[in-house]
Amino acid sequence: MRTRFLALLFLLFLKNLTAQVGGEEVYQFLNVATSARQVALGGEVLTLVDDVSQPIWNPATITNEIDRELAVNYTSYLSGVSIGSASFAYTFNNRFGTMHASVKYLNYGSLIAADEEGNETGSFNASDIALSIGYAYNIPWSDIFIGTNIKFINSSIDNFSSNGIALDFGVLYYNPYNPWRFSIVARNLGAQLSTFNGTSEKLPFEVVAGASYKLDKVPLRWYLTLDNLQKWQVGVPNPSNSTTDLDGNTTNEEISFLDNAFRHVVVGAELFPESAINLRIGYNFRRSKELQLQNVRTFGGISFGFGLKMDKFKLNYAYSRFHTATNVSTFSLQMDLGGRNYKPKRPKSF
Repeated sequence: MRTRFLALLFLLFLKNLTAQVGGEEVYQFLNVATSARQVALGGEVLTLVDDVSQPIWNPATITNEIDRELAVNYTSYLSGVSIGSASFAYTFNNRFGTMHASVKYLNYGSLIAADEEGNETGSFNASDIALSIGYAYNIPWSDIFIGTNIKFINSSIDNFSSNGIALDFGVLYYNPYNPWRFSIVARNLGAQLSTFNGTSEKLPFEVVAGASYKLDKVPLRWYLTLDNLQKWQVGVPNPSNSTTDLDGNTTNEEISFLDNAFRHVVVGAELFPESAINLRIGYNFRRSKELQLQNVRTFGGISFGFGLKMDKFKLNYAYSRFHTATNVSTFSLQMDLGGRNYKPKRPKSF
């Protein structure tokens, strides 16, 4: 019984933590953004080609533009939870291209253990970690990049642990002379290699499509992402939006077609994207809906931040509004270690 209680507590906690469609799959931390730039733009951007943290989200962005760059990201998350990642890319030569490696972790800290009757029996720790190696290939004489990540995953809860393996696949259209970028990614195709208690659980598989556009006369780039394309119905009635009449009859919220459609949408904008100082803002429609309170304006789903470029260093910060009870700050430091192996000249598309 104690095992079941700990597992149930973990799943409920993680479901609220990520504000994802999930809570139904294991390793939900794989779909939590860790990069400050990514978070500030809404948490789902796919087309950042000059950010060494982006391949964690989209392996097709592994290009020579992130050669020998190192990034570390850290977030002091909700309820004392910490999450972070580190990424590095290296270009071997002109023929082989660039490889990317990363580590992503989530530490839940110390949690209270209790029996089935609610009596505290002590404390326990829980954590998740994923190691990833990725590679992308530029189809010759084209602006199409195809990339993949392979991820080795470990999750531990008290004395129980689980291991898994997953693959990401991404396709990116990118031409430095073209203001448009398009991408589609399938993440977390895989399975558990070992389970917590003998019961196999699904991984948080997700299909995401994204695009960005840089305005010609204004130093502004727009981002649009459509997430969870593998599942149409992502809207879940919010108990806070239930109404009760004078007779005590409760009416639950109904999710309309348009409401559900918008819950797949994440938008963002980056002002002065190529300057030493840039500003960012994003809006996640589903997060806003899932965390709203009745008759209270929480501004949930909004995120914003900034970036500073200082020679070989880039400092990024993001502020995310989840709820009236809490907000989240994310910090990222990106370092250019220099000495790039090559910088090919890519022709314009025909």
